[in-house]
Amino acid sequence: MDLKFYIRDVADFPKPGILFKDITPLLQNRKALQNAAEELVLLVGDVKIDKVVGMESRGFIFGPLLAHKLGAGFVPVRKPGKLPAAKISETFALEYGTDTLEMHVDAIKEGERVLIHDDVLATGGTASAVAKLIERAGGEIVQFNFLLELEFLNGRDKIGQWQTKSLISY
Repeated sequence: MDLKFYIRDVADFPKPGILFKDITPLLQNRKALQNAAEELVLLVGDVKIDKVVGMESRGFIFGPLLAHKLGAGFVPVRKPGKLPAAKISETFALEYGTDTLEMHVDAIKEGERVLIHDDVLATGGTASAVAKLIERAGGEIVQFNFLLELEFLNGRDKIGQWQTKSLISY
C-alpha cells in the first residue's frame, strides 16, 4: 500500500511558506491506519524493547499501539505543565525560538531499552531533546521510528548516532 497517497499537503501551514504534511487522512482510513501500524512494528524487527517513548502530541497516536505490539510500556513526553509528578525537562532550539519537553523522572529505568517514536522527523530538534531525556534517565536508545521523514530538513544529522527508520520519505 502506498501510504503517501494518504498524506495531504496543506500550503502555508502553520505559517506562510510551509508545506505541511497532514497525516489525518491516513488516520481516517482504516486500511491505511492498520497498514501503517503493522509497518511501523516491522521497522523494529526482533529487537527487545522495554519502553516506547512518544512525543506530544502525534507521537501518542502510534506510540501506545507500538508498545502493545512490542510487549513494552509506553512513556509520554509532554510540553511543560502537562505531567503531574516529578519530571525532568529538556529545552531545545527551534527555527523560531525554543521549546521544552518533559518526562516523569521514574518513566525510564536504568538500562531499559527504548524505542523513540514520533509522526514526523523534520529538523531533528524534538527527537534530539527526547534522546537527551532518555539518556539522562539511564535508558538505552535502541531506535528512532517515524511515520514520515522530511529528508531535505536533515533531521538525521541531530540523531545520527542511533538507528533511525521511517515509513515514508519526502
